[in-house]
Formats: sequence, structure tokens, C-alpha cells
Amino acid sequence: MKKPVIPFDFTQRVISQAKEYIQNPGLILKERHKAIPLLLKALRAGDIDLRKQIILLLGSVAKEEIYWPLYEIMKDENEPDELRDQAAIHIAVIGPFLDDPQALVRKLIGDISSEDRDVRARAIMALGWEGNLSAVLPLIECMYQPDAEMQEMAVNALCNLKDSRLMGLLADRIKTCSFDQKRAILFNLWRFKDKEDEVAAIYKKELESGDPALRLDILILLGQLEARPENEEVYRKLLKDKSSKVRSMALERLGELDVLSQDEVLALLDDSSMEVKRTAMMLLQRMREQQL
Repeated sequence: MKKPVIPFDFTQRVISQAKEYIQNPGLILKERHKAIPLLLKALRAGDIDLRKQIILLLGSVAKEEIYWPLYEIMKDENEPDELRDQAAIHIAVIGPFLDDPQALVRKLIGDISSEDRDVRARAIMALGWEGNLSAVLPLIECMYQPDAEMQEMAVNALCNLKDSRLMGLLADRIKTCSFDQKRAILFNLWRFKDKEDEVAAIYKKELESGDPALRLDILILLGQLEARPENEEVYRKLLKDKSSKVRSMALERLGELDVLSQDEVLALLDDSSMEVKRTAMMLLQRMREQQL
């Protein structure tokens, strides 16, 4: 009597082996010749969580092999949006490390002109990597699209290029752009580390005469820069701001400058906001510890 034939599930075998490599990434380096092709197959076969893990893994050990599969996932309408978004983001992550990404860049620049809004959005995200100067002009054009979300994404992508020559363009754009785009630009300027003085001056000007709705954001962003004594006066004025969050953050910034006396901080314990009182108490405790 013949034994029953047990069907061989190739896909399941691939997924099982992929999980072994994920659990033991060091094994990939030893078996690279078979591990990378197998993981690329599993990238199209596993569930979404496994596929996300494979993207992260291959992005660290096989950048040259993974970027075209990522592009294909990004463009595939049958793929889950979550995975397509991750593919676009991960292209931008590995972009600076690719040997010759120009064919990919050309594809992505072409996608910026797509009639499909999702394709445009993911292309903008994917182009934003450090040193990708070929994307500068196309991304600048996207800043002037009527779609506000596309404008913001273009700002983020441009800042990801980390080219300090773009700082002037973005600073000038603040004067005429929409509130949302202005907020996006301000949130990214601090990343231009070699232009910190110019960035600090822009933030200070916005605190003094810009939109009150952005004050808290700018005070938070100033925490990414070195403490600057020239900001003391504007911080002191903001201790009387209508927003308790702004008052509390202004107090925190003054504490960083170490320009307040104990009497000044004690007076703020009478503030109507518990948040401001907590910040004042924290500063008082710090002052007393420094005196010991």
C-alpha cells in the first residue's frame, strides 16, 4: 500500500526560515548567499508584521538588494497602505548609503507628477534623504503645490536633505506661506546645526512678533538649541502670556539661562496655573541644591 503524499508548502517553509533569520540576524552574515534571496521572497509572502521586520532587517544588511523591492511595494496598489508608507520611509533611510541611486531617484521624481495623490505623497517622502541634491528642485516645486499636505511633506523632505543652502529659501518662505507650512518649516529649522545662529534669530523674531499660536511650539524648539542670553527679555515678557503652557515653558527657558533670583521664582508660586507652579518649584529645588 502506497504511503499518502504530504504536500510541501514552499511558502510556509520560506516564512519559517525567514523567522529564524529575524531571530538570529548574525546568521545572515554567515549565509548571506542564501539568506538574502530567501528574505526577499518572504517579503512578499509573510503577514504584515513579518514583512515590516524583514524591511528593517534587510535595510541594515542588504541595502543594495532591498531598495527596488521597496519601491515596488510602495507603488503596488494591492499592498496595505501601512506597508507602502513604511517602504517609502525606509527608502529615505537607506538612500544615503546606496552606491548608485540615480535610477531610483529618477523614478521617484517622475512619481511626483503622478495624478495619484498617494503616489505623489510617498515619492516626496522617499526622496528626502541626506545629500540627495537631485531632488532639490522637484521638492521645491512641491512646496508651491495647492495641496497643503503636499507642501508640508515637501518641507520635511527638503530638510532631510540637510543642505544648509536651503535654509535661506525656507526662512524666506515663512514670510508668505500658510500657517501649516510655516509651522512645518519652523519645526525643521533647528536641524540645520551649522546655521544655529540664524535659526535662533528666526525663532526669537517669531516669539516677539509672530503668530501667538506658535509660541509654545517655538519655545519647545528652542530647547534643541544652545541657551541664548539674548532671549532673556522675550522670555520674561512671556511669563505674562495668556497660555499657562507658554508661561511654564518660558519659565523653564529662563531657568536654563540661570538669570532668575529666588524671589522672582517664589513670586511665580502664586500663578493661577498648577503647571507654572510645578515648574517654579522645580527651579527652586535646583537653586537650593546648587547652594549646598
